[in-house]
This record gives sequence, C-alpha cells and structure tokens, in this order.
Amino acid sequence: MENAIVESKKCISDVPVGCIIKKDGKIIASTHNLREKNNDVTAHAEILAIQQAEKELGTSRLTDCEMYVTLEPCPMCAWAIIQSGIKSLYFGSYNTQYGAISSVINLPELANSKLKIYGGIEEEKCNNILEEFWNRVRES
Repeated sequence: MENAIVESKKCISDVPVGCIIKKDGKIIASTHNLREKNNDVTAHAEILAIQQAEKELGTSRLTDCEMYVTLEPCPMCAWAIIQSGIKSLYFGSYNTQYGAISSVINLPELANSKLKIYGGIEEEKCNNILEEFWNRVRES
C-alpha cells in the first residue's frame, strides 16, 4: 500500500488516488488519477493501472495479479477490476459516496466474482491525504 500512497501524492489537480498492480510480488503497474490533467473522465488510477498491466503482460487477463489502491473503487473501476480478473484488491479509504466494493454497492457480489477484497489498509494515512486535498480545494 505504501507504493500506492506515494503515487497518490503525485496528483496535483486531481483527487489524490494512487494505484499499483503486482504480479508475483513485483510491481507491474503504478499510477495515479489523471482525470483533470488529461481532461478524461476515464483516467482513474485503477483504469490506468489496469491498462499498464495489460500492456506489460500482453493480455487483458490479470488473474494472477493484486491491486492496491488508496480509495475504494467507484462503479466504473470496480467493474473493470472484476472484468480483468484481478485476484485480490486491497484498498485504503472507504468511499462513502461512490464506493462500489462495499460502501455504497457491492459489485463483486452482484457479479458473483471471486475477487478477494481487503479494505481499510493504511486507512488513516489514505484518509489524511484525501482530507488535505479537499481542505485545499475548499480554501481556494
């Protein structure tokens, strides 16, 4: 999770969410939100990491991979995670507005997915990064 936290701190104008994907203990993808920077609504950290991992492995099936992300995925990202076949998801902060893994809806359950889910990893650190960002936004 530490690597995902480092990625989240690279966000400048975007909500600070970082994501990494590992296979066999090795990081094969590492990115952060670029939605505002790229003017692209799909440029969430999870989507970008999945794209990087697919390129790295030469396949769209990420069945032996683990994802670490600092914020519980939204519906778009949760569905992409399920469709990619990622075996395990570790996330930091719970997303009480848009969380699609457990907070608002549970897409893996609806999809009868075998995705293993571990939430609240380094939650306080992840929450603090998000709080600092939103405080800066409100002040400006």
